[in-house]
Amino acid sequence: MTRGPDARIGGDLLTIEGLTKAYPGVVANDDVSFTIRQGEVHALLGENGAGKSTLVKMIYGLVRPDAGRMTLRGTGYAPATPHEARGSGVAMVFQHFSLFEALDVAENVALGMENPPAMGQLAARIREVSEAYGLPLDPLRLVGDLSAGERQRVEIVRCLLQDPKLLIMDEPTSVLTPQEVGILFETLRKLASEGTAILYISHKLEEIRTLCDTATILRLGKKVATCDPRETSARQMAELMVGQTLQTPTRDAGTPGAVVLALKDLSVRSSNPFGTTLKKVTVEVRAGEVLGIGGVAGNGQDELLAALSGEARAPSGAVSLNGTAIGHLGPNARRSLGVLTAPEERLGHAAAPDMSLTENALLTGAIRENLVSSGFLKWRATEDFAKRIITAFDVRTPGPGHAARSLSGGNLQKFVIGREILQRPTVLVVNQPTWGVDAAAAAAIRQAILDLAEGGAAVIVISQDLDELMEVSDRFAALNEGRLSEPRPAKGLTVDEIGLMMGGAHDMEVAHVAE
Repeated sequence: MTRGPDARIGGDLLTIEGLTKAYPGVVANDDVSFTIRQGEVHALLGENGAGKSTLVKMIYGLVRPDAGRMTLRGTGYAPATPHEARGSGVAMVFQHFSLFEALDVAENVALGMENPPAMGQLAARIREVSEAYGLPLDPLRLVGDLSAGERQRVEIVRCLLQDPKLLIMDEPTSVLTPQEVGILFETLRKLASEGTAILYISHKLEEIRTLCDTATILRLGKKVATCDPRETSARQMAELMVGQTLQTPTRDAGTPGAVVLALKDLSVRSSNPFGTTLKKVTVEVRAGEVLGIGGVAGNGQDELLAALSGEARAPSGAVSLNGTAIGHLGPNARRSLGVLTAPEERLGHAAAPDMSLTENALLTGAIRENLVSSGFLKWRATEDFAKRIITAFDVRTPGPGHAARSLSGGNLQKFVIGREILQRPTVLVVNQPTWGVDAAAAAAIRQAILDLAEGGAAVIVISQDLDELMEVSDRFAALNEGRLSEPRPAKGLTVDEIGLMMGGAHDMEVAHVAE
């Protein structure tokens, strides 16, 4: 059924006409035109490399366009800096927070303001605005003590104190529980009802359908469609983004085999002063099984991956592979046994930014791919391995000699995941396997994970994307404050049940024992 006009949506706020921006070898935005109206929640969609980031950087004054023009409230708009953009009423909440953990909320907010008031006045204003929009904050709490959702509130409230006319949000729900997503959506609807326009970037298409009034879709730098997301299916929008029919990941249902990886009362203190200590984590993963682990960021995901990879040593008997204790072994020794991992942070942890893809292939593939002989690198074999990853996982790059930092985030993610999967692991642990990856690439990565499990590997997928976990997991568990809930069959779990598990309202007996 076609919806009638929305009374809260007013006239044109920001008009974009023919914006074009080119970099050496690539046209990031090619003659892009669309309009955002007052009080409208407007989605900006596109796969990795489609030009979304460049476009919002031009709107926010971080990048100057090569051609085209923008009009804000009927006046020419060409911000040279974010300071000018904010002065015109444009604010942005970035995907990665820019907060100082050792400072309190009010101090962080003050750092983002041009002329902050006295701290007492600012604290009162933070309380007033945060409560008015359903995002209550204590201005005196240290940011390092806040959850990921509360940190996002700091960023949002900092923007709201500027009284924005246009609020840009980049992947705002990637760190939130379902319940926190609901609270955020209520806040955004309240802002829209007051006339604030919201430009909303997300890969979560069902969220777009729930929240947004209009969607502009980019592909390879060009605008390819504008649609009403409430009348367009998620699959239709995804196929507009990638320009092809999407394949849904599948695998043949099988019976899990013997226990391959076992964790028993795994307790590991975080090396990060603001990290989360693991508390008596106990779980088994069988051959051919995918265990999905959900949780809001900062609840022990990084610490769990470090304990499994060997970067953090585990107490005696806490980690076993096929019945043999491996908790005392380092990363290389575990790799030789077939325990491979892919961390969340791509640049700097999963890959060395300034090294070539060939060199990055060597970093983790040297042992299992036999890329070193008598202390000498087998360069041609290493380059061939890098080429196999690039081909098998459709990594968009001119060649294996290019630096890791030259790839888009999504393409580097495909390279990192492919590098581990092609080494035929006995156990694979991946944290955020499709973080920032477009729909087609995400489907390909998930299919590769399912194929690996079908071949007999034990797989742990740690993710904040619940749709992803429900798509690939046989069983689901939640991490909360370093404790892991009792795994439950993924099939049949509701979003509300998952949200409660992620929030800590899971097996209270387990939580009590972990004290």
